[in-house]
Amino acid sequence: MPRIFCIGRNYLEHIEELSNQRPTEPVIFMKPGSCLTPVGLPITYPAHGNDLQHEVEIVYRVDKFGRFENSMELADQLDGVTIGLDLTLRDAQFELKKKGLPWEKAKAFDGSAPIGKFMPVDKTTRFDNLNFGCRVNGIERQSGNSGLMIFSIAKLLKAISRIWELLPGDLIFTGTPAGVASLEVGDEIEIFSDFTDSFRWSIVE
Repeated sequence: MPRIFCIGRNYLEHIEELSNQRPTEPVIFMKPGSCLTPVGLPITYPAHGNDLQHEVEIVYRVDKFGRFENSMELADQLDGVTIGLDLTLRDAQFELKKKGLPWEKAKAFDGSAPIGKFMPVDKTTRFDNLNFGCRVNGIERQSGNSGLMIFSIAKLLKAISRIWELLPGDLIFTGTPAGVASLEVGDEIEIFSDFTDSFRWSIVE
């Protein structure tokens, strides 16, 4: 299974809506491969929390082994781009943060990373101008553009690979824009972009 690298606090308006501090370097955490939920499967509402929230994100797939250098072309290091969800149990995360504990119970539970189908990356990909968003029951809740990221994908690749050598198939969730909100059993969530199809999941008990 791939390693899943996730980036927190990478859009200013999302930082402000949760009253967090703006980071001076990327906030990196990880999810196991069991978090991935492909299109066509339902999202099961986790039993250990009461406030499941959606966070739509651009996701990149690594193509080459090694460490990212400033001189490298992004299209030489990445082979795919899609959109996905970093599902978060906000009530659990709040309690964990208050106690100074890790976030895994709130962020890395089974099924917490629904992911769309990848599109190929090449030298024409506009990494700094990709539009994407999220609807719940047909109502738009999130809208973002990659140009608003605090840390670009090039900076994220460099920061991650300074610590972990990148492996083919590694996934990088790049952070979410403002508009995160709660999900309920029975909701249908749709994520969309101008570089992929749209993808839908149902929330089940």
